[in-house]
Amino acid sequence: MAIRRRKLGNPLALAVMVTLWQKPMHPYEIAQTLRRQGKDTSTKINYGSLYTVVQSLEKHGFVEVTDVERQGNRPERTVYGLTEAGREEMTEWLSDIVAVPVKEFPIFETALSLMGALHPDEVVRLLEERLSALEVQAASGRGALEKLYETLPRLFLVETEYQLHMVEAQAEWVRGFLQEIKKGTLPDVAGWRHFHETGELPPEFT
Repeated sequence: MAIRRRKLGNPLALAVMVTLWQKPMHPYEIAQTLRRQGKDTSTKINYGSLYTVVQSLEKHGFVEVTDVERQGNRPERTVYGLTEAGREEMTEWLSDIVAVPVKEFPIFETALSLMGALHPDEVVRLLEERLSALEVQAASGRGALEKLYETLPRLFLVETEYQLHMVEAQAEWVRGFLQEIKKGTLPDVAGWRHFHETGELPPEFT
């Protein structure tokens, strides 16, 4: 099952629709709500482009103007609400993302695929640095999550749990991979080291 191509692909558009699903809001209130609910930790939110996203949603019929607020000498604020088409799009889009795994391209995976260009000893040093940072990040995440459990229902913290789990899983993998390089049990590590020390590419690498 593949995720079908959508009129809008920016995840911020989905976040905006879910926010408006709660109640009609003007763009500034949408930005405040996203920040208050911590969505900026799980979605790349460019607040400068939020107005453009809202306009795109309106263009495609997913949101509509429901009111124009006027308060004293302040500029008018246009309030937007989710349309029926927007509710349908939001539900289908969110359902697809939850149900269908897709190949993503994290930059760390790119670096791992190219790390043969570095000396194994340098990779060890760099991965030890990364592992240390991951362990600090995991410890900090566990502490923050425990505090959040005191004030928020778990339903609103599942993405934070997932983020913490992924950090811990990456740390576990890096820890094991480091040991393989250090002990020399990683297949072809000798050839990798030989290449960097002599400039001779082992036949099995070609």
